[in-house]
Amino acid sequence: MTGEDLPERFLAMLAAERGAAANTLAAYRRDLEAAREVLGDVAAARPEALERLGSAWSQLAASSLARRCSALRQFYGFLIDEGLRADDPSPALPRPRTRRPLPRLLSHEEVERFLATADEEAVSEHHGAVRLLALLEMLYGSGLRATELVSLPLTAVPRDAPFLHVTGKGGQQRMVPVSTRAQAVLSRWLLVRKGTSRYLFPSSGASGHLTRVRLFQLLRALAARSGIDPERVSPHVLRHAFATHLLEGGADLRVLQMLLGHADIATTQIYTHVDSARLVALVNSRHPLAGGKAQ
Repeated sequence: MTGEDLPERFLAMLAAERGAAANTLAAYRRDLEAAREVLGDVAAARPEALERLGSAWSQLAASSLARRCSALRQFYGFLIDEGLRADDPSPALPRPRTRRPLPRLLSHEEVERFLATADEEAVSEHHGAVRLLALLEMLYGSGLRATELVSLPLTAVPRDAPFLHVTGKGGQQRMVPVSTRAQAVLSRWLLVRKGTSRYLFPSSGASGHLTRVRLFQLLRALAARSGIDPERVSPHVLRHAFATHLLEGGADLRVLQMLLGHADIATTQIYTHVDSARLVALVNSRHPLAGGKAQ
C-alpha cells in the first residue's frame, strides 16, 4: 500500500468505526489534500516538513487552520495505531489559538415576528407556505440541525408520542420533543404533501429531499418579508435561538446537551457564555455607575 492510499484508508476507518457523516468525511478529505499540496506524501512527512505548514497556511483563519491541524493529528494517530508509523510528527504542527465565537442570536420578538409571517402565509394552505411553516416550527421548536431536518424520513413523524427519532452526527440517534403547535403544523403539512417519497420534505433533486441550500434560501426570503435582516438568519441561527431561549427559561445544561445532540458538554456550554454576555450588557446599560438608568 502506498502513502497515497493511506488517507483513503483513514477516511474509511472514520466512516466504519466512528460513523462519521458524509460532510465530515468530505471536510477531512479536503484538509488532507491541502496538506498533500504542501508536503507531498503526507503519511511520510517529517516534523520539519510539518513546521512549514504554519507559513504555507498563514492566510487561513485561525479556526480553519485549527481544523486542518486536527485532521492531521487524527491521521497520524491512525497510522500509529495501525502500526504504519512508529513516530508521531504531529507536535510539530501549528497550534493556533482559537476563540469559539458567540452564536448570532434572534430575540424573542424577532422569532415571534418570523413565525407570525410564516403562519399568516400558510393560512392559504398553499403547499410551499405550509412546508415552510413546518420547517420553521421544527428548527426553532425542536432545535434540529439543517441536515437532520431536511433528511427526516416520513417514518420519523410522531404518531402516538410527541417525539421525533433523529439520526444526528456520527449516526447517533436521539429523541427530540415536538411541541403541540409543531405537531398541528406537521399534520397540516401531511395533508398537502405530494408524492410517495420516503422523506418528510421530498424534492425532485438527486438527494430525494429538500436541500440545506434551499432551506437556507427559503428562510432568508421569509426573514426579508418579516422585516428582519436576512444576513442575520440561517437554520443554525434558529437552532441557536432554540437553545438560548430554553436556557434563559431555566433549562438544565445536560438536558440541553441531549436535545441538541452534542457529544461533548463543552459544545453546549457556549450558551452559558451567551447568557453571561447578556447579563454584562444589562449591567453596562442599567447599572447607575455605568452611566445607565436604574430601573
